[in-house]
Amino acid sequence: MANHIVCLTFDFDVMSGHIARGRTTPTPISRGEFGIVGAGRILSLLKSQEISSTWFIPGFTIETYPEACIQIVAGGHEVAHHGWTHVPPDLLNLEQEEYEMILANEAIEKLCGRKAQGYRSPAWDLSPNTLDLLVKHGFFYESSMMGHDYLPYRVRQKDVIKLHEPMKFGKKTPLIEMPISWSQDDHPHFEMRNDLRRSGHRNANSVMENWIDDFVYMTRYTNWGIITYTCHPYVIGRGHRMLMLERFVTKLQSLGAEFMSMESAARLYDKHNPFG
Repeated sequence: MANHIVCLTFDFDVMSGHIARGRTTPTPISRGEFGIVGAGRILSLLKSQEISSTWFIPGFTIETYPEACIQIVAGGHEVAHHGWTHVPPDLLNLEQEEYEMILANEAIEKLCGRKAQGYRSPAWDLSPNTLDLLVKHGFFYESSMMGHDYLPYRVRQKDVIKLHEPMKFGKKTPLIEMPISWSQDDHPHFEMRNDLRRSGHRNANSVMENWIDDFVYMTRYTNWGIITYTCHPYVIGRGHRMLMLERFVTKLQSLGAEFMSMESAARLYDKHNPFG
């Protein structure tokens, strides 16, 4: 059994995030469009290193760029759910959220021959209805929360949260959480923001050092664990960041990392930690 697992995940948004925020002028659209260039570079790197990964793809991306998505499937990578057009679920009512969940899953099934096993919320935010919908529609895992850094866990339903009372935790469900972290996401480190205090454009090597140290800590202080890194092709796909990603992968391999798709890692967790 693998002891220290790395899940490389790619949120293949292209321009869907800009569209969801009403930024539809040519320049923001072109920023997303670069994701097609970046995706090709990433797939070449993963193929050369024989690494499996997971791509969270909005239904919009699948329908807009079918050939690019076919290449992801042909490379042996997992395709997971990432909404329809990157609209945060908390902005949708129950009917709208379920409609978008079903619509995107239909696109995934058409692409892959089966529905998505995993879900990641656009903008990493969930509505009060999201977890109920994921359980209802048979998802195996979810990857939008941050309750651990190295261990998956079972998602709870119906926590009770009141301002002047202790929190009451809901019941655990079979749904597995594959936790993430903003610090292990390329977007906050590298992308321009409207808020100049969060302007991004960090030195790629300094980010890589942090990411490596997160893995090293896991190997040093846990007997078994899974760590997730999140990248966006239109962000990580720039030249100097691709060189960083190549060095990063090589270093983790030298440290004993085993790369898995998120579904494979979640099923391994489930095998050794059965629900109930």
